[in-house]
Amino acid sequence: MNIVFRVDSSSQMGAGHFMRCLTLADELEKQNHNTTFICRELKGNLIKSIEHRVHTLPVDKDFQSDDLYLSWLGATQEQDAKQTIQVIHDNVDLLVVDSYALDEAWHKQLEPHTKKIIVIDDLADRQFNCDILLNQNLGSHKDDYKNKVPKDCKLLLGCEYALLRSEFSKLRSQALEKRKNTKEIKNILISMGGSDSKNLTYNILQNINDSFNITVVLGALSLHIDMIRQYAKDKNIKVIVNANNMAELMLEADLSIGASGSTNWERLCLGLPSLIFTVAENQIKFSKILNELGLIRLLGHVGERKTVNVIKESILSIDDLSAWSERCFNSCSCDGALKVVEIIASKSVSII
Repeated sequence: MNIVFRVDSSSQMGAGHFMRCLTLADELEKQNHNTTFICRELKGNLIKSIEHRVHTLPVDKDFQSDDLYLSWLGATQEQDAKQTIQVIHDNVDLLVVDSYALDEAWHKQLEPHTKKIIVIDDLADRQFNCDILLNQNLGSHKDDYKNKVPKDCKLLLGCEYALLRSEFSKLRSQALEKRKNTKEIKNILISMGGSDSKNLTYNILQNINDSFNITVVLGALSLHIDMIRQYAKDKNIKVIVNANNMAELMLEADLSIGASGSTNWERLCLGLPSLIFTVAENQIKFSKILNELGLIRLLGHVGERKTVNVIKESILSIDDLSAWSERCFNSCSCDGALKVVEIIASKSVSII
């Protein structure tokens, strides 16, 4: 199959959409499908890290929008649709769309140029015109999409479809064994996402006892790399930029402190107890669900006063590491990407 991904990354939106599409594309390539990416050259993008075929769309420097997600897109839906159509070939079997800014108006314009459309979504806040809709969030339900998708749209809902890289499934058995014997916190992993524009990492470090072994992971989009490295000097803190072994780092950690988002499923897959901050409004709903289920401890939303001040107290109050890890393991498997690929290629979807 010839499969095209329409997805972006930037310092504003971060890397979550981008990374999960890369994960799906990698799995599709393993199954001998051809993949192509279409990405806009937004500020802070990760286009250079794509190892698949890629086409870029230009930034409209004059474009402005009061709508948050359209401002992330950097163009109107109409502009984006026309530019995408100019790039793709008419023999596209599947178009994968991962953008909060694109709805059924965009989908309908692209419909004549592809056999099928799959949308990756988290919000259920708009109308869709697609053949498959994937929402990997725990607690997502078919009622969320009632009257928002075509009647014959196939819904893939829940974290059994979480798009996790294969490195996580490879280390799951080791993680299961390790967590059984973890009784106290020695190693802490801090990862606040690709950009951490508010530099919460720095505030977190100032609120953690120096007795722990601390690993900080920063994305290439971070504006505060030098500051964090300077702070870590002569302290028991390791700073890694653009880590290519996140699964290994999560396996080594006894506790994670980080941003909510798609990384939640990676932590759950490896049974890693986590103290979580939401860094975007669209993360709050599902983060609260994870918190209520005892899968994470939600500390608050970035920007709230005194949010990071509760970290030290939260760490000291943890006394159920093994039980917490077991809940995480039971909530999320590591083979979501493979399941999605199998469904895409199945006769029931009738793409091929």
